[in-house]
Amino acid sequence: MLRGLVAVNGSNAFNTHSSAHTSLLVSPPPQASNFSSSLIEKQQPICLSAKLLTETNKVMTKLLQFNHHHTLRFAEGFYRTRSNVASLALATSPSQFSGGYCSIPSRLKLSTCYATLSAVVKPQESAFDGKEAALLVDELRTNFNTGRTRSYEWRISQLQNIAKMIDEKEKCITEALHQDLSKPELEAFLAELSNTKSSCMLAIKELKNWMAPETVKTSVTTFPSSAQIVSEPLGVVLIISAWNFPFLLSVEPVIGAISAGNAVVLKPSEIAPATSSLLAKLFSEYLDETTIRVVQGGVHETTALLDQKWDKIFFTGGARVGRIVMAAAAKNLTPVVLELGGKCPALVDSDVNLQVAARRIITGKWACNNGQACISVDYVITTKDFAPKLIDALKTELKTFFGENPLKSKDVSRIVNSFHFKRLESMMKENGVADKIVHGGQTMEDKLKISPTILVDVPEESSMMQEEIFGPLLPVITVSKIEDGFQVIRSKPKPLAAYLFTDNKELQNQFVQNVSAGGMGINETVLHVTLKDLPFGGVGESGIGAYHGKFSYETFSHKKGVLYRSFDGDSDLRYPPYTPEKKRVLKALLSSDIFGAILAFFGFSKDS
Repeated sequence: MLRGLVAVNGSNAFNTHSSAHTSLLVSPPPQASNFSSSLIEKQQPICLSAKLLTETNKVMTKLLQFNHHHTLRFAEGFYRTRSNVASLALATSPSQFSGGYCSIPSRLKLSTCYATLSAVVKPQESAFDGKEAALLVDELRTNFNTGRTRSYEWRISQLQNIAKMIDEKEKCITEALHQDLSKPELEAFLAELSNTKSSCMLAIKELKNWMAPETVKTSVTTFPSSAQIVSEPLGVVLIISAWNFPFLLSVEPVIGAISAGNAVVLKPSEIAPATSSLLAKLFSEYLDETTIRVVQGGVHETTALLDQKWDKIFFTGGARVGRIVMAAAAKNLTPVVLELGGKCPALVDSDVNLQVAARRIITGKWACNNGQACISVDYVITTKDFAPKLIDALKTELKTFFGENPLKSKDVSRIVNSFHFKRLESMMKENGVADKIVHGGQTMEDKLKISPTILVDVPEESSMMQEEIFGPLLPVITVSKIEDGFQVIRSKPKPLAAYLFTDNKELQNQFVQNVSAGGMGINETVLHVTLKDLPFGGVGESGIGAYHGKFSYETFSHKKGVLYRSFDGDSDLRYPPYTPEKKRVLKALLSSDIFGAILAFFGFSKDS
């Protein structure tokens, strides 16, 4: 449940003539504690009653009426892209706030969590622009050039601090994820905190091995010599993360960048403002601010960052913005990693364990942020004869998982905002689509909830089959024989993930060999991304580059080849003047013909 927070500086923050700094925030329930008047002067958050939470837009309007010299902005640069993230209420005077945890100005309670979204009224400040972005990059580059981030000690200390941060702030992180997405606590732990902590602990354990130079063989042409591959940090890198797994997709690439010894700027998604604000707070508290920064904001701030010269840009999001990122990077020949998405298929044969297959498909769709994941099952392909059985199994397991009314289930995430809610609703209402719904289809707009929805054989030209769905709608496409599903998949851009359910080993082999995708799961969905020894990344339109585990370290490193020689064993064979004798010796050596080289050295040839 969400509760309002207000922080005030001055005796009457709601006076329209006051220049007091007033902020309204949203936060999960705080731990109750006594609140003294001295905390008000320090602008500490104050928890209000959940009964007072109404419409955000009313608050915004009221706030703007306070003083025409003031302007509304979202704290730390948050853009106005989500007016429906949460509901707030503004009473006509401070004394009207009452009930629940507290009443103002008497019994006030202190919030203990940073997971808040701020709407701040304060004098107009200059936005984060290109000049500030350039200054930030210059500062980080100067600090990077001191060699500070290259040492094992610096890297390991930052990684240990990330692990400590996850342990100590687990509750706040979970609350922020619930605030942004209504993400269930267990799903938040498994999908975001546990995965991130696992990546961090692996990096801590393996960092010395990753940093160690790799010795490689040399050839006779460089004898005597030795050679190594030496990993070095790229420099100053930019990481732009996504809103659907806002903690995991922010921190995991940061772990790779730190492990490789880089200075880092993280730009979290403004569409998940509670997590974005929390990351900014936690990074400044736990990590080295001279080399690791968080920049919050929306399009303006992101554009300012992309205009700078980076040593690598790591972007997670959609293909449309991915193209913008790549175009911006090309101006400076900056390498990129693009973690995009696509329409991830699940091909289901008739020889499967029906219950297990249904449960795993549900887990890879509706229990995966309610379908708002780049690797979630986008559509299912099965045979016409088997489709009714599969759909019945899905219906049965959906009822087991989420009850008779999934809109009321606490185990289903909500749609992130009204824009995406309307987008998904529009998909369902398209001509030729609405009558294909065989299960679900219910919506609750005020809660941004859409029930798990199954459709059968929706038109191929519909937006549902042409675009990545990124939501709780699951079309089932039927084919005459299961092998026909291969062509359905190949007719679309290469997906980030592809799934196959079958016990047929030959079909499994055909699927692996003939279907191109970023990653695959056989008789499973989603779990392949949890294996740190597997690279995670796309192919074609689903992305460029990969990370996870050592692949994250390598993504943010340059592998530098180094040849070592002494001054001994120098031969004049490589130096002018070039003679026929030298040519014969070198040709023999380069052909690995040691006997021929010896003969040539003494002026003979094999033919003589």
